[in-house]
Amino acid sequence: MHILQRTVSLPAPGRLPQVQPVAVVDIGSNSVRLVVYEGLTRVPAPLFNEKILAGLGRNMAASGCIAPEAYEVALKAIARFAVLLKQLQVNNVHVLATAAVRDANNGFEFMQQVERLIGHAPHIISGEREAELAALGVVSGFIDPHGIVGDLGGGSVEFVPVRGTHIDVGESLPLGGLRLAELSGGDVRKAARLVKTAISQSEIVKGLKGQNFFAVGGSWRSLAKLHMAQTHYPLRVMHNYRIPAKEALEFCRMVTKTDINAIVGIEAVSNDRRPLLAYGALVLEEVIAQGKPEFIKFSALGVREGLLFSLLSPQEQAQDPLLATAEEFALLRSRSPAYVHELCTWSDAFMQAIAQHETPDDTRLRHAACLFSDLSWRAHPDYRGEQSFNIIAHAAFIGVRHPARIFLALAAFHRHAGLNEVPPTPNLLDMLSPEMHSRARIIGALIRVAHALCACTPGTILRTSFVVSGKTLVLHIPADLADLAIQRLNSRMKQLAKLLNLSADIVVAKA
Repeated sequence: MHILQRTVSLPAPGRLPQVQPVAVVDIGSNSVRLVVYEGLTRVPAPLFNEKILAGLGRNMAASGCIAPEAYEVALKAIARFAVLLKQLQVNNVHVLATAAVRDANNGFEFMQQVERLIGHAPHIISGEREAELAALGVVSGFIDPHGIVGDLGGGSVEFVPVRGTHIDVGESLPLGGLRLAELSGGDVRKAARLVKTAISQSEIVKGLKGQNFFAVGGSWRSLAKLHMAQTHYPLRVMHNYRIPAKEALEFCRMVTKTDINAIVGIEAVSNDRRPLLAYGALVLEEVIAQGKPEFIKFSALGVREGLLFSLLSPQEQAQDPLLATAEEFALLRSRSPAYVHELCTWSDAFMQAIAQHETPDDTRLRHAACLFSDLSWRAHPDYRGEQSFNIIAHAAFIGVRHPARIFLALAAFHRHAGLNEVPPTPNLLDMLSPEMHSRARIIGALIRVAHALCACTPGTILRTSFVVSGKTLVLHIPADLADLAIQRLNSRMKQLAKLLNLSADIVVAKA
């Protein structure tokens, strides 16, 4: 009790220091959502995320207005969000409204009520701005994305080309799930004709051939979950999940032609998403059939994250999202952030010493592995490797494909558990090439040598150096560290050298 009394008024040590929370209220055609993020950072972490299905876009085509029931449900949600924002002490709040509100005759009146309840000026964004923000979300979450971003909501779908950080002018088509369900009277075949006609008029989709299609939006994420379930994909991480376009086309056709609740694996999709799943599949099917992309890549980031990304400075936007997240993990969970940063520099010198060729992506992954290497030190020693593997494999970070995520998890596992143990979910290792598997073992073994030298404290390992002399990996250490060169360090050096088909030696400088 004394400890609690002494620390209860302090900031939570698991939170980033000196950042203030920021919130986005996203008023869409199907749902109203509040997301509170830890701060305006390169990779903002959600502190709170709540969605309420209001159906603002339901029956919009016939009436031209937000229906009274949906109107009331949405305003009650906004009132709840206002109380939560006050409790969370969030002052930086952005309120966005998309297709349903911008198309409704009573949309302006509705937004006046929203402002009255929440106390922040709302913005009804155009279809082109919605496309731009969705594209910015993809730019923030992928390394050098090239292709077309598609953001499917309840009222519309937005398409916009991206080339790295360059975003072209986008377009908005009235093909959202709720709108299609209403216009077709619930007839999937009629909806398919509407979609085919509209997509055929899109010049952006015509330019998709051979590129990536980045799928954003809840209906398309639900399709990805269903595909994961049907293929028994071992990693339930949505962001950067990818499907070859031909396979995705056949999958979408199956979804549109099968009773939704009879589809194998449908339990992976929430009940509230199932009614619109076929319409999402129709739109994606037609994009693939007419656009002929190479891969479908699913993005967990969209309009909300794109808005926050747009508020960052150019220097912050240019940060590598993977390394930014890894540095936050190091700050919040490692024994010494300074030490894991030293590991990055020390491992650079090691790679030069062994003349190991690396691509820029290899280097960034190695640096991330160093920054992630000490996040489970509070776990029981027998489970540090397992905990590290699970945290990294399933953590909400971006900027890597799934194989690279497992590579980082495996390097951390070997750093703690040694080189002869098997991770708790070995089927995930099937994602790795033999080369990636080997590199993960080498990095894990290298960090084990570092730990034997300095017990995860800064100021020591950069005083040591590696050279390769003939067929021997030699570690040079200063004279004052001579007493470290006993069995533990020798054993770990031999393990590391063996992975490189070398013998090992430790040379102590003369006093």
